[in-house]
Amino acid sequence: MSANTSTILVVEDDAIVRMLIVDVLEELEFKVLEAEGSEQALEILKDISQNIDLMMTDVGLPIMDGRELAIEARKLRPSLPIMFASGYAENIDVPEGMYLIGKPFSIDQLRDKVMGILGS
Repeated sequence: MSANTSTILVVEDDAIVRMLIVDVLEELEFKVLEAEGSEQALEILKDISQNIDLMMTDVGLPIMDGRELAIEARKLRPSLPIMFASGYAENIDVPEGMYLIGKPFSIDQLRDKVMGILGS
């Protein structure tokens, strides 16, 4: 791990998809935090001792969807970059300062998108 490792919070209710995303990001030497849903994600976001450089969330989450989660996340961390992952990417309006990656995405697409957002 390099000293300038960014931390990414991955919010995905599908365990297999979440595992794949986490594996890819860890391989790229990011520190990854996992949440299976919005409630778990918000608990992590509330811990201000925990550095988070990017939240990647599925749009279609149970209970509170990805967009609602993003609104709550921004209340806790106003400058947090947020990237939505969606199989319906073309149907989504992304608020300013937020990003979108369409599912399915390749490892390269994920890497390029994350690196682009984090500016590294």
